[in-house]
Amino acid sequence: MSGAAQSLAQARRWKPWEIAFLVLLPLSWFAAGEQHSLLANEIAIFALFALSLDLILGYAGIVSLGHAAFFGTGAYAAALFAKFVMPDPLVGLVVATAVTAVLGAASSVLVMRGSDMARLMITLGVAAILYELANKLEFTGGADGLQGVTIAPLLGRFEFDLYGRVAFAYALVVLIIGLLIARRIVHSPFGWSLQAIRDNRLRAGAIGLNVDARLGVIYTISAAMAGAAGGVLAQTTGFASLDGLDFHRSADTMLMVVIGGAGWLWGGVFGAIAFKLLHDLLSAWTPQYWTFWLGLFLVVLVMVGRDRFFKPWTWFRKGGGA
Repeated sequence: MSGAAQSLAQARRWKPWEIAFLVLLPLSWFAAGEQHSLLANEIAIFALFALSLDLILGYAGIVSLGHAAFFGTGAYAAALFAKFVMPDPLVGLVVATAVTAVLGAASSVLVMRGSDMARLMITLGVAAILYELANKLEFTGGADGLQGVTIAPLLGRFEFDLYGRVAFAYALVVLIIGLLIARRIVHSPFGWSLQAIRDNRLRAGAIGLNVDARLGVIYTISAAMAGAAGGVLAQTTGFASLDGLDFHRSADTMLMVVIGGAGWLWGGVFGAIAFKLLHDLLSAWTPQYWTFWLGLFLVVLVMVGRDRFFKPWTWFRKGGGA
């Protein structure tokens, strides 16, 4: 076996802490209880959203400040499908994922061209266009949001309750599936080729890699994953609004990836957990100034360095790094 094949096989091997974390995810459903299920459901959804962004930012080097375009589109697609076609959540989730995958494939043609600055402007532009369309079109509800969305019981048996117990279980399953898919991608020859493109695009093209095709594929997968996260949010809340397409969604998700660490499969998940818990705790402690304290934390994190700030985090990354 060649050295590259051995390295790939070693990277695919599950680390003990990865297995432990996957076991802890379902157990968190019991730990959350009725009191914290709604917050935990939101954390699981945004962990999947952050994971989708990390696939293109951390592994392919595509900088995006408009990733909410796919999140919001997935939310509207799931909500519209439930309201006007069929209320089944699983079918609606497939529809939301497919719609955003098509949107991602179409917009990837634009994103693959130009510099990082051009990509930033293009992703922002796509999100802004979709935001204005959702604001103007009547069937989306405009500024009032899409209301009156009714979701059928999950698997025909489990109704979405007010405490969010079924919603959290649903979001957890989707997150775990997304994690497994993402892990399989990044620890494959395709995933390694993405990292080569991220590190030196010209050299990757010179050795025969089809750079544009690979970037288009991962951008489409990332869009589909973000759309699935948005679809789950719309289904578990029974509501879709312009908030899902707003710039702050993209910015918050970028912060989650920054906190957790880009280019590390689990960074988006841990970053989403840290960000949402900080958001919840700080807004409860000081509703008017919670953004100040969150900003101060981010400044300290950048100044000190994540590796020094989170030493156990560093150990995890070394033990199971991308």
